[in-house]
Amino acid sequence: MSILIKPIITEKATNASERFSRYTFVVKKDANKIQIKDAVEATYGVTVESVRTLNHPALRKTKYTKKGLVSGLTSGYKKAVVKLAEGEIDFYNNL
Repeated sequence: MSILIKPIITEKATNASERFSRYTFVVKKDANKIQIKDAVEATYGVTVESVRTLNHPALRKTKYTKKGLVSGLTSGYKKAVVKLAEGEIDFYNNL
């Protein structure tokens, strides 16, 4: 199974990709930086300069409604920000 789950396409991530050639992905929780670098290079055929990772924790949310207290849980995920080398092309066109 692939290390890369899906790209994150938000306003902030798109701005970083256009200005600094940094692309953001949701990755498997047990993946390390070397595995993420190899997966991006193999999938898109680009040269990766650096990889930054961060873990978003699962958040518990509660709210009061007419039926009483309702609680829920948002899932946690791992995010990787990949910086490409100078002169690489935009690889979101391959999606």
